[in-house]
Amino acid sequence: MSHATFTSQLTRYYAFYTGGFILFVIALAIAERQGLSNLYIGYVFMGATVLLYAGIGIMSRTANVAEFYVAGRKVPAVFNGMATASDWMSAASFIGMAGTLYLSGFDGNAFLLGWTGGYVLVALFLAPYLRKFGQFTVPDFLSARYGGNFARAVGVFAAILVSFVYVVAQIYGVGLITTRLLQITFEIGVFVGLAGILVCSFLGGMRAVTWTQVAQFIILIIAYMIPVVILAYNHTGIPVPQAVYGSVLEKVSAREKELIADDKEKEARSLFRKQQEEAENNLRNYPASYQAAKQRLERELVRLKNPRGTLMDIQVAEDRLRILRNKPDTPPASIQTAEKRLEELKQPAGTEKQIEEITAAIASYPKSPEEAKALWTVQATEGKAGATPIRPHAEPFYGTSEKARETAKINFLALVFCLMVGTAALPHILMRYYTTPNVQEARNSVFWTLFFIFLLYFTAPALAVLVKYEVYQNLVGTMIADLPSWVSNWSQVDNLIHITDINKDGILQLAEFSIGADVVVLATPEIAGLPYVISGLVAAGGLAAALSTADGLLLTIANALSHDVYYNMVNPNASTSRRIFISKALLLLVAGLAAYVASLKPAGILFMVAWAFSLAGAAFFPALMLGIFWKRANKYGAISGMLVGLGVTAYYLINVRFYGMPPWFGISDAAAGTFGIPAGIITIIIVSLLTPEPDKKTQDLVEHVRYPHLRKIVTQID
Repeated sequence: MSHATFTSQLTRYYAFYTGGFILFVIALAIAERQGLSNLYIGYVFMGATVLLYAGIGIMSRTANVAEFYVAGRKVPAVFNGMATASDWMSAASFIGMAGTLYLSGFDGNAFLLGWTGGYVLVALFLAPYLRKFGQFTVPDFLSARYGGNFARAVGVFAAILVSFVYVVAQIYGVGLITTRLLQITFEIGVFVGLAGILVCSFLGGMRAVTWTQVAQFIILIIAYMIPVVILAYNHTGIPVPQAVYGSVLEKVSAREKELIADDKEKEARSLFRKQQEEAENNLRNYPASYQAAKQRLERELVRLKNPRGTLMDIQVAEDRLRILRNKPDTPPASIQTAEKRLEELKQPAGTEKQIEEITAAIASYPKSPEEAKALWTVQATEGKAGATPIRPHAEPFYGTSEKARETAKINFLALVFCLMVGTAALPHILMRYYTTPNVQEARNSVFWTLFFIFLLYFTAPALAVLVKYEVYQNLVGTMIADLPSWVSNWSQVDNLIHITDINKDGILQLAEFSIGADVVVLATPEIAGLPYVISGLVAAGGLAAALSTADGLLLTIANALSHDVYYNMVNPNASTSRRIFISKALLLLVAGLAAYVASLKPAGILFMVAWAFSLAGAAFFPALMLGIFWKRANKYGAISGMLVGLGVTAYYLINVRFYGMPPWFGISDAAAGTFGIPAGIITIIIVSLLTPEPDKKTQDLVEHVRYPHLRKIVTQID
């Protein structure tokens, strides 16, 4: 079958598939109007989409090595672009992007700029040349370019580390979606979602993953666009969210000014600041503060229960009342006033409600110093968040001081840099360009990938401001008892929405409302008051995004272990069937381990993904770029550079994130690659210049990869 005929056939198949999916959603919407419950809608969406992906996996199952590892190198550019976009637009893009823009405003654009800009680097520096090289994995190139299994081994280790961190984030996102969709616990949701991840990559390798990812892209882009289009129409009458972004942002900015000046908001933030200070003071004086805080509560309860007046005050009031009663000419009003005064002095100092609150606080007081420390840590974090001034959405590099604004600017640029370089070095993305028929198709594939990513990324900022306007305008100022159901629904999922009525007025202030970045997109249909079938659709889209990326990542890990380690380093004579069996077995093992780590909730989705990008950029980009464009780069330099870059990045990330090390130049752990990437490049250059240059065969390989007109001069692995 010719390439053109194959492309035409695929177009026809996926056109029918898209129409069928739209009819499926319409049928579910009709069923909802007829009384189908939300729970059943969730199960239908989950079951139907996973079965669909499983069906593609079964039909695409293969025992052919080239088909399993690189889809037979016959994926047309437009479909590879869709598959790569789906592989790329993980749970971080689908779930976390708009949420980060909602919380961070302008500064969240670092993710948009970094991730899209990274594809420019892919197109210019890596994709065409790796496709010209034409093997199966990134460690394949490292081994051939830098001569031997040592470079391959370092590449395998880095690929596994990067992909594992990334896949944990995807499985975490799957857990969130299945928890809400199926109304099960988060831990169970993680492993239920894992089954959906495995049905494709386990059965047919890259071939099954590719055709599934095309199907998943269609679902995720439809699911992302429909609710934001409806939300834009509801607020502005124009169903083009990108076109109304500016006008809605103006409304958000005006509402921000009103909230900043609101006395109730000021009061709530002041109380949160007090809570933060008390919690931090307790933490500073821990563990002595444990007993002291409990004794303060007990003393306060005694004070509230005791009469308002002292014994002397009460004795004086009683004597005065007796004197007035014994005087025959005392007016009745004077006696009533004295009686009222005596009664007031005998009343408890606290109201019944205050006494109940203190009694409850003593009853719920932590049973051990360790429990108290954990509670105070939560209170300090909650207090700090609630006390933080409202962040203007449109203000770049936000900070409450000049130093804070300068730090925000440095972090913005550092994050853009890490995400760009990390994008150009992700093994599971670079693997996709091995699947195209030729170098030109690889270049075209990068263009189509950018186009398909653009569709979502151009919409995310509009979605963020539309949801923020909805919250500012229709949620803030509402009686807490009358809040819409979506608030309580999502507060039960990993506490992603949290409300604290700190000033006890029964009215929601913005300071008292906390929403996680990971819930903004998933809750959009409910926020907009849309039918639950749209919520199910969005969840299915998020599931597609997470599954597609997880499939690619798990396949990268399994291939690195089975192809690069087992076949190339342990048993070069292994049969095709044994290689594929080893790959599948390792895939199951890694998937189970990743699901377990995800169930521990190590961090938010976007943070874990940012870590993966920094690690990938530091480990791979210097060695790949210099390996393609600088003949003098040798194995000693590459191995040293990869180890130094990866080591510096991991050291900074772990110590800043988990051990409280002060950030260098204020740069957050999300941009740890800022230090590792330059360290890797410098190390490769210095070590390469101090050691012998590569042999003639290696330099010829560089010539072959760099220049399309040269004939093939190296033997490639089939």
